[in-house]
Amino acid sequence: MSDTAIETRPAGVERRARWAVTAYFVFTGATLATWTARIPAIKHDLRLDDAGITLALFALAAGTVLSMQFAGRLADRLGSARLMVPAGVLLGVTMMPLGAAGNLPLLVAGLVLLGAWHGTVDVTMNAHAVQVERGYGRPIMGAFHGMFSVGGLLGAGLGALAAHLGITPAVNFLLIGAGVAVVSLVAGRALLPAEDHRAAESVPAGRGIPMAILFLGMLGFFCSVGEGSVADWSPLYLHDTLHTSMAVAPIGYAVFSVAMAVFRFLGDRLSVRFGPVALVRGCGLIAGAGLGTALLLHHPVAAIIGFGLFGVGLSCIVPQVFSAAGNRDPRRSGRDLAQVSTLSYGGLLAGPVFIGLVSHGFGLTVGLAIPAVLALLVALSAPAVRPPSRQTSA
Repeated sequence: MSDTAIETRPAGVERRARWAVTAYFVFTGATLATWTARIPAIKHDLRLDDAGITLALFALAAGTVLSMQFAGRLADRLGSARLMVPAGVLLGVTMMPLGAAGNLPLLVAGLVLLGAWHGTVDVTMNAHAVQVERGYGRPIMGAFHGMFSVGGLLGAGLGALAAHLGITPAVNFLLIGAGVAVVSLVAGRALLPAEDHRAAESVPAGRGIPMAILFLGMLGFFCSVGEGSVADWSPLYLHDTLHTSMAVAPIGYAVFSVAMAVFRFLGDRLSVRFGPVALVRGCGLIAGAGLGTALLLHHPVAAIIGFGLFGVGLSCIVPQVFSAAGNRDPRRSGRDLAQVSTLSYGGLLAGPVFIGLVSHGFGLTVGLAIPAVLALLVALSAPAVRPPSRQTSA
């Protein structure tokens, strides 16, 4: 029994790498949240209308999605560590002058670059996280994604504090960007050797995306539709449909966000105890039934509880999806994770728009029922996250 404990205990190099990858998850979340928190100030300073802000948001998304297509292949060929460190540094360097953009074209150009480095870091840090998880011999992906949420809360909080103190976006972005660049360099020294990832040359150069990865990407897409929809539409549902006050309206999303962050840290233990398939199935049922029941009850308290249960359910699914994608074939984990990340990010962008179109014709209650149904479909599709060794024996 003691021998088993010794064999499964991670070595010092894996423990140091875990903390290093955690730093990347934190500052990536903080970078995006800082930008989001200062959008009102940037809109005011540049005298932008809603169309200008929409163009800026599209530029960030376009840079992210396009870079993911190249980052996965490069990570498989060069090793995720060799790509992650310079991408992290460039993410910080690009962030530093962004707040000083004097017009919309400069802002759009800066956001395309910021999105490109963000997409590259996103793919490579998830690929490296999968490698660290293998060294640990137990699930730890949920903790990584939980720290991304912590980074988001940190960035949003610092951005709000900077705005309260009258600190300009230029100074705010300069400080955050410099911190990201320095942390990326320091944390990069503790990452696993790039040689651990260099198996891409032995992968057949087949065309297209494997069906298993498409299916996992679809699950990520469904979850991201729900996450984006709650972020954009839950305040309007509480205020316009259930007639709550402006002060109560944001509470639904706040409860959703906190529930998701907290339960992501519990997801790894739950995965060990129940297995990834049972965990995803249970989480999908909690998310779908919780939100669906709340919409049927049509009451503000029920809605807030329902959004919280929806956050609990979604919290553990995406980490399991990413872990399954990264472990499907270690020789091409970068490419597989890039495809899953792209599809998931697509859900985050397209979901709120589709919900808005449905809500325009049938009401917001019907629109928000769509993420609940998608969560139930994720529950039915839970066997897709079964580890490869179990799939072969099933």
